Amino acid sequence: QVQLVESGGGLVQPGGSLRLSCAASRSVNPIAWYRQAPGKESEWVAKITTVGSTNYADYADFVKDRFTISRLNAKNTMFLQMNSLKPEDTAVYYCTANRIGTPYWGQGTQVTVSS
Repeated sequence: QVQLVESGGGLVQPGGSLRLSCAASRSVNPIAWYRQAPGKESEWVAKITTVGSTNYADYADFVKDRFTISRLNAKNTMFLQMNSLKPEDTAVYYCTANRIGTPYWGQGTQVTVSS
């Protein structure tokens, strides 16, 4: 079993920033962020994979150069720094990871970008 707990969402104006956190109950690798906007399908946002002591990040095209994914391996915590936020970034953001072939999801954190 893996518990994932997201935090850090909220209301922000366009152009603003938020930092999401995802705390895992045990070590998982890789770990990713997805988001789901109202009336839309879930979409992958970013993923971080740790190989040895190096973290490798991958991003969806629509967040490249705006979002940065990182992790504190020793604390099983992942972050998503979101800058230059746009109204279309409004969604519930979820962190997810697989362990021994079983997917785990957090409860999600709401991000609303609006003036």
